[in-house]
Amino acid sequence: MNKTRLLIVEDDPTLRMALVDTLASNDTEIFEAPNGKEALALLMRENIDLVLSDVQMDEMDGTELLAHVRQHYPNLPFVMMTAHGTVQHAVAAMRDGATDYLQKPFEASVLKALVERMAATNRVSGQDMIAEDPATQAVLALATRVAQSEAAVMISGESGSGKEVLARVIHEQSPRASGPFVALNCAAIPETMLESILFGYEKGAFTGAQSAQAGKFEQANGGTLLLDEISEMALELQAKLLRVLQEREVERLGGKATIPLDVRVLATTNRSLSEEVAAGRFREDLYFRLNVFPLSLPALRDRPADILPLARRFAMRHSGDATVDFAEDAKALLLSHQWRGNVRELDNCIHRAVIMASKPIVDAKDLLFDDLVVLSDESLDEAQKLLDGDLKARERDVILSALAAVNGNRKQVCEKLGISERSLRYKLAKYRDAGVKIPAAVA
Repeated sequence: MNKTRLLIVEDDPTLRMALVDTLASNDTEIFEAPNGKEALALLMRENIDLVLSDVQMDEMDGTELLAHVRQHYPNLPFVMMTAHGTVQHAVAAMRDGATDYLQKPFEASVLKALVERMAATNRVSGQDMIAEDPATQAVLALATRVAQSEAAVMISGESGSGKEVLARVIHEQSPRASGPFVALNCAAIPETMLESILFGYEKGAFTGAQSAQAGKFEQANGGTLLLDEISEMALELQAKLLRVLQEREVERLGGKATIPLDVRVLATTNRSLSEEVAAGRFREDLYFRLNVFPLSLPALRDRPADILPLARRFAMRHSGDATVDFAEDAKALLLSHQWRGNVRELDNCIHRAVIMASKPIVDAKDLLFDDLVVLSDESLDEAQKLLDGDLKARERDVILSALAAVNGNRKQVCEKLGISERSLRYKLAKYRDAGVKIPAAVA
């Protein structure tokens, strides 16, 4: 089994060392960074499975790092650690895209359990591909057949449709399954850095190259290299990539020795590469080198039979409860939605629904779609009323639960939730007027 590659981002060296010692195991490879800036550099160079980050750091804090990760690595689990563990901070972290959060100080057992759960759910595999719809089944059948060959495969499809999962199907069904699977997101890395990350570099090759670094091609030797969103690669680098593919050898930046390669290359694109070639933005010779066997993955709206099975999988993943299901009105909404963000949008929607749902059955009112932010004027007021009602109910439940937990001590509740005593008195008065029973303070 492949090791989980964990990135710990913490500016306190003593605490960072403690985290490394706690999480070190035979199944985990740990990378460290003292701030978000260095963490980003590591994310570009390495295939990371999980990020564990502090919030307060110099140069780039955890919030900025999270924003970048969500933009360029949208499926990467991200756990936020904070010493200010109020409800507001937790909600803000989840709203900004954190997968989970930990309040400092925390027990080592809690940390280990969370990391193990996050790592397990992020082990994307070809077996994770849902193929209930005939359109998906047809693509999967082709992928399984081409997997047995050494042919380069070009997978096209809209962003978020699951192209990387399909690439993993090909790797895991191939004779190279026991070798590494290395993915490089060409859109996530600045053009000035992409060449060194792809081909590697020797010490002193450029300013900041303090040690030699193997590139993605070397890391994938004996296995498969996925060039994700290949259409984002600059023309000059396309020429160098073509030469490596033709010669089946690579030379590190600043190096003189050639390194023989035994790598199968897969590529993905969310654009029409033939149109990119016609427009002069993509090399025709590289296109034919990579497009030996083209596969087109349909958008989620064009494979509706996959929607509910995917929704159930995401609900179980985000809740940890295998019994979570969807009411009929929720199923109808899920099936009628257009899913412009495809599987990635569905995952986000179900994550929100699991948070909103007060029982194992997700209702239509629990579903908050991404395009709520672009509603028409006619439906905006109605949607806002629904959202406000849900949030107010959640706020009430949080306040009453906090009161019960501290035997009605108002001061402790204010400290715990980060609200003023005046605000608490006002809210409790409103609850009483509505007939809600308020936990009494215990002397």
